[in-house]
Amino acid sequence: MLQVFYGGTFDPVHNGHLAIARAAYDTFGVPIRLMPAADPPHRAPPGATAAQRVHLLDLAVQDGPGLCVDRRELERAERDPGARSYTVDTLRELRQERGEALPVALLIGADSLLGLPAWKAWSELFDLAHFIVADRPGSGLDAGFAPVLAMALERRWTDQPADLHRSPAGCVYRLHQPLQPESATEIRWRIGAGEAWRHLVPAAVADAIADERLYVPRAVDAGPL
Repeated sequence: MLQVFYGGTFDPVHNGHLAIARAAYDTFGVPIRLMPAADPPHRAPPGATAAQRVHLLDLAVQDGPGLCVDRRELERAERDPGARSYTVDTLRELRQERGEALPVALLIGADSLLGLPAWKAWSELFDLAHFIVADRPGSGLDAGFAPVLAMALERRWTDQPADLHRSPAGCVYRLHQPLQPESATEIRWRIGAGEAWRHLVPAAVADAIADERLYVPRAVDAGPL
């Protein structure tokens, strides 16, 4: 059975993340595994610890069918403190565990696909997994790709979900979904600035952020959120 992994920092998880995961679940009919990164090498350090971020994820998926949390990158970081969290290492580990024939897909955003050549051993990823690309208006995919990426993507595109079930890796599927305004950067900014933010995350996640006073600058960490 196809396994779909939705990696990211989830700092914090928000309604936009969940809309993408649910759209993938509706399209492919298999559980979507939200996989938080321990130490993402492509961005600044997270604003919350790995333990705090995975706790928020647990709360976010507790009432939603078809979504679950996969801790493999966090567990690898615990085994090897200080190691960077690279997707290719995760997929190699998964292949060692599950074999070469298991269909595996990575669910990523359009911006991640456009930046794929900056990832470690990026061209190897197509031999290890399919890609499901969460697209939305203004994502930039229709503007074209860098030549090296365009060449790698050539003949990999499919509009048939069944293609990802039938083979272990190598396809790229464009997942269309309604435009979602949420971003983790905006939520962190809103919390720090004292602006409204609770409507952008599930209620249980909002309560946990407020209770733990996450993303509040120390200089203003003195009153109720």
